[in-house]
Amino acid sequence: MNRVSNFTEGKIFSPLLKFAIPILMAMFLQTMYGAVDLLIVGQFGNAADVSAVSTGSQVMFAITSMITGLTMGITILIGQKLGEGKRKEAGNVVGSGISIFAVVAVIITVVVVTFSSSIATLMHAPSESFDSTVSYLRICAMGAVFVISYNVIGGVFRGLGDSKTPLITVGIACTVNIIGDLIFVAGFKMAATGAACATVLAQSTSVILSLILIKRRGLPFEFSRKSIKFHKHLTSNIIKYGAPIALQDVLVNLSFLVIMMIGNSMGVVASAGIGVAEKLVGFIMLIPIAFSQAVSAFVAQNYGAKKYTRAKKVLLYAVISSFCCGVVMFYVTFFHGNLLAGIFSKDKDVILASWDYMKAYGVDCLFTAIMFSMVGYFNGCGKTTFVMIQGIVGAFCVRIPVSYMMSKIEPVSLFRVGLATPTSTLVQIILCVSFFVFLSKKSLYKNIDEEVYEKVEAL
Repeated sequence: MNRVSNFTEGKIFSPLLKFAIPILMAMFLQTMYGAVDLLIVGQFGNAADVSAVSTGSQVMFAITSMITGLTMGITILIGQKLGEGKRKEAGNVVGSGISIFAVVAVIITVVVVTFSSSIATLMHAPSESFDSTVSYLRICAMGAVFVISYNVIGGVFRGLGDSKTPLITVGIACTVNIIGDLIFVAGFKMAATGAACATVLAQSTSVILSLILIKRRGLPFEFSRKSIKFHKHLTSNIIKYGAPIALQDVLVNLSFLVIMMIGNSMGVVASAGIGVAEKLVGFIMLIPIAFSQAVSAFVAQNYGAKKYTRAKKVLLYAVISSFCCGVVMFYVTFFHGNLLAGIFSKDKDVILASWDYMKAYGVDCLFTAIMFSMVGYFNGCGKTTFVMIQGIVGAFCVRIPVSYMMSKIEPVSLFRVGLATPTSTLVQIILCVSFFVFLSKKSLYKNIDEEVYEKVEAL
């Protein structure tokens, strides 16, 4: 960890893949937390238990996404400081980040534990699974400090260009979660409550391991307890970069929660089917998300070093690589979604409902390959406000209204309801491409003005 990965020189494609693959694997294992919960509950419980875990985990995923978005402010700022050669300020960035998220952890824990019943009601959790949903939410919320700590540490690692250390810690934590699920769910028959306990145990293990590794290896910049405070300028920049991404993630996930509410109102089978599908989609979308985070780290360093052309090349390589993977995921999801759904449920009706819903996400795999890479580019450039705007437009102007309208068409089809997602992604791509062209023209004119100014000065 005493060595910082330099993304501003040398080849682009191979270092990008080497950086993105560990991120992908770490996110895969982290997603396994909820997936293993659903898998084991699906095998040893009933449809009501599956519904409880799917609804509760979807709520917690929305919260985790918000935290991940906010920690992007740390990743971006550390990357830019390293690109500028200002390593001393990088330590203060970490200290400011810890201070911010300590407050966030307290707020989330208090709010979710206090209002878990209201959240379950708002989510239209079926009566058969209501109490289990509330229990799942409360236990996970009490362990929110570990979820937040892990994401803060991950944000620091990515800013340093280290994507392998989080992979090691989360891999061990995932193993702990599987063992915990087998003990609590399969052994003690605790269903959703046991799944939540296993998840919290896994997250806490991941955080402890990360802290041990940091203590042994050290950091490539000065950091001490004195660094842990609200450094005014750095704190405002972390919030400036991270808050728009976090708000976008919250609102986007809110749109998916609305779709979950629509599914819950259609009955326990539809609820469980959408829950299984969303869990599978969590894996399917890991590839474009991993490229997005890798692009952010790459572009942040190059942007700080003022190598803007190189930053655009990073985007191009990411789009091509991610799209090739998207074609494969489209085929698997659209034509063989029933086999995937069968992994998480033994109920034939739930499997068919899940496959019907996932077909729409198969189409979305082709679009997200482009959209997520562009979002990563804009995040690395610090254009997070635009990222927030395009996300909100896609969620509230397209995804929610389209899914609602589709749910009113008889006979109701989960495939049609799911088509709201690729429709919104397509609109977001149009917005991203338009903004990219705008920034390119603006940068071109700026470069021309600078060249003219230099020639005048020379005369």
